[in-house]
Amino acid sequence: MTPATQSEPVATATGQVSEAVLSVRGLQAHVAGQQVVEHVDLDVAATGVTALLGRNGVGKTSTIKAVMGLIGRSGQITLEGRDIADLPTHKVAQLGVGYVPEDREVFSALTVTENLRIAERKGHDHQYDLVYDLFPELKERGSQAAGTLSGGQQQMVSLARALLNTNRVLLIDEPTKGLAPRLVQEVGQVLARAAEVVPVLLVEQNLQVVRDLANHAVVLTGGRSVHAGPAAEFLNDPDLTQRLLGVSTGAEGAV
Repeated sequence: MTPATQSEPVATATGQVSEAVLSVRGLQAHVAGQQVVEHVDLDVAATGVTALLGRNGVGKTSTIKAVMGLIGRSGQITLEGRDIADLPTHKVAQLGVGYVPEDREVFSALTVTENLRIAERKGHDHQYDLVYDLFPELKERGSQAAGTLSGGQQQMVSLARALLNTNRVLLIDEPTKGLAPRLVQEVGQVLARAAEVVPVLLVEQNLQVVRDLANHAVVLTGGRSVHAGPAAEFLNDPDLTQRLLGVSTGAEGAV
């Protein structure tokens, strides 16, 4: 195991080194007085996808929420070298941290277009051309109430809201959760294109999606980071994935 404890450049799966755009050291977080993150260290490379992995209930979603300031936290969080650990959520977002929550959280009574407009940040370019290129269906359904969309379409709205603004990093939580296989593939393709223009920290249980997208992987166990390294190297180690994730992968194994 390689603890993610040192503040240094992140090695990508290609062997190149990319400086971290987002760094977390000694992160602790709590909800209603209960500690949900014990000690997390991680770096998000300035390019590509960094996957945040672990079994259910180990603190992956709580880690992302803590970075966004949505739950109580302590520790060091830096965005391109700037300390953001004490900033409220709206300030973190204004600095260019996009967030796609686990359960989509669209405004169901608002139309698709209204959901996008409400996500516009002042002082940012609004990338409607990119959004409608990635999600042409959203343009066609602009006047439809978001609450009447399918789960996959609502996920598109949630991703589109984050991609609408220029970001320094995207935090995306379980984007394929509950989706049919065809939609999982579509969402994966969108994430791949998004990662070409903005680095992504991705929480994802579908390891095939992780295998397809991620350069780097950080693994949590019991609210602590216990491994960091190239994603392909981790997924191709069946003993390590069995021990940390409870599944056996590997080059020949099922994901």
